Amino acid sequence: MFDRIRRTCTGILGSGRPEAGTDRKRRTHNLFEAAAVYVAACAEDDQERIAEAQGWVSPEALSFGVSELACRAVIALARERDESPDAVARDLLGLPTA
Repeated sequence: MFDRIRRTCTGILGSGRPEAGTDRKRRTHNLFEAAAVYVAACAEDDQERIAEAQGWVSPEALSFGVSELACRAVIALARERDESPDAVARDLLGLPTA
């Protein structure tokens, strides 16, 4: 009975692990992996990888992952430059300082 519940929940949540012996393309991807691939592909203008990453997770999850990646990148750059995150974000976007 518990096995049946587990399989149902795994199917609903999509959090199941790939079966042993399946190839790499069939494994599940998390939203942060999708976001990393998506952003890197956008930076390189690689339309094939962009489309691939978009297929790994829902559009909402990808949007959240990209947003989280942007926040982490701005924080890392701010620490590296010894500047505020606001100053770094504005600089990256070419905006005047506030």
